[in-house]
Amino acid sequence: MQEPHITVTGNVGAEPRTRVLANGAVVTDFRIASTPRLLDKDTDVWKDGETMWFGVSCWRALAENVATSLHKGDRVVVSGRLKVSTWVTDKGEQRSQLEIISPVVGFDLSRGTAVLRKSPPLTVATDPGYPGLVDELTGEVLDDEQEVHDEDEVSLGRPGGLVGAIG
Repeated sequence: MQEPHITVTGNVGAEPRTRVLANGAVVTDFRIASTPRLLDKDTDVWKDGETMWFGVSCWRALAENVATSLHKGDRVVVSGRLKVSTWVTDKGEQRSQLEIISPVVGFDLSRGTAVLRKSPPLTVATDPGYPGLVDELTGEVLDDEQEVHDEDEVSLGRPGGLVGAIG
């Protein structure tokens, strides 16, 4: 089943936590709190609604940028796939958590300004989470200079290069 996509605006609840997996991929997790503002029509006064908490997971280059950019209290906009996790505690209590697997995180610019410092683009050589090139015929892990071939020995080229057409 495919998870639904969601966009949430909220405040970072704690300092982001970054880890590096065994395969070299970088992951940064943080939590955001989103509290709607509701107008009480009887009193004409704005009130806070119920706060919803979301866990957010970011991968690779985004994970590194989030780790160096976000701090507790920052107002952010997060977009991604919504995932619900449920478990039972040691005391037998049922628990659940909403998590957003996010390819996009940004500051809410309705609350202030930001200056973007572009990161160098990740490449096969610089992305620690990229599994590398593998020749499908032999299973051999290739370096950047070798070509990748399919079963018909048609050159597929290097990443970013042209792909040969198979007739």
